[in-house]
Amino acid sequence: MELRHLRYFVVLAEELHFTRAAERLNIEQSPLSRIIRDLEEELGSLLFDRDRRGTRLTAAGEAFLDDVRRVLSSLDQACSSVKAISAGFRGSLRIAVSDGVVDPRLSAFLARCRLEEPEIEIRLIEVPLAEQVRGLRSGDFHLGFAHVQDVGRDILAEPLWRDSLMLAMPTLHPLLEHVAVPLDALVPYRLVMCNPRTCEGCSRELNRLLSTAKCDWDVTAHVSSMDMMLTLVAAGYGVGFAVAAKAAACIRTDIVFRPLAIEAAAFTTYMLRLNSETIPPAVVRFTSRLHTHLEDGK
Repeated sequence: MELRHLRYFVVLAEELHFTRAAERLNIEQSPLSRIIRDLEEELGSLLFDRDRRGTRLTAAGEAFLDDVRRVLSSLDQACSSVKAISAGFRGSLRIAVSDGVVDPRLSAFLARCRLEEPEIEIRLIEVPLAEQVRGLRSGDFHLGFAHVQDVGRDILAEPLWRDSLMLAMPTLHPLLEHVAVPLDALVPYRLVMCNPRTCEGCSRELNRLLSTAKCDWDVTAHVSSMDMMLTLVAAGYGVGFAVAAKAAACIRTDIVFRPLAIEAAAFTTYMLRLNSETIPPAVVRFTSRLHTHLEDGK
């Protein structure tokens, strides 16, 4: 059993489609099928059910996936630690970022970390929320940042900062008559929304807000980045949403931002970590420094 084959198994378990998995691995489908078949024969158990409806993990496959992820996570952590030490660092922190929460406040804090504790390597990995939560549970990530609080009782979510939600519109849009746009005034217009797979936290919070209007919204597109949202908004596809910090940094002349006339129109950024009695010293120092940094900025 080779580590390469275990990685192939994980990719297939995530895609549940041999063609897509093979494309992601940059190999042909037939070698992938053979490797999975050999793996099943070596284990003496089917890992996948295959029929006309598609490919699904068996109960044995689901159990094997959890264990393999832990093995690969431990190996990746060991490799990261060796590389960090070889590069002159004393240790490393792996931090997951979801929902596009990176903004100047986080950048300024990371710069402070590099200045005050340069011997600790801080690695930021941008991942969907589901992968962030899974990585926190498996130990892939020490900490995470996202726009959502309720991700499970085993994950602690600490609020850090709160941003007003702004409406993005093309210039000369009819809604510009409002200094603050009422939610019901949006009903006649199409919306450019964040992709619920890649920006799950933002999507959850935005849908929660829009659900208070008790109407069916016309969504013209789902996007995974603010740049794409602004491109579609400026082209007249619909109106979009952005937090105030990012709206303030936007220098486009074909986009105008207005606040929403509803108090709940805001996103909170949370720091997520596993609820555990054992916390690595580097994580303790990081969170303590973050609290100090936020207090200094008030």
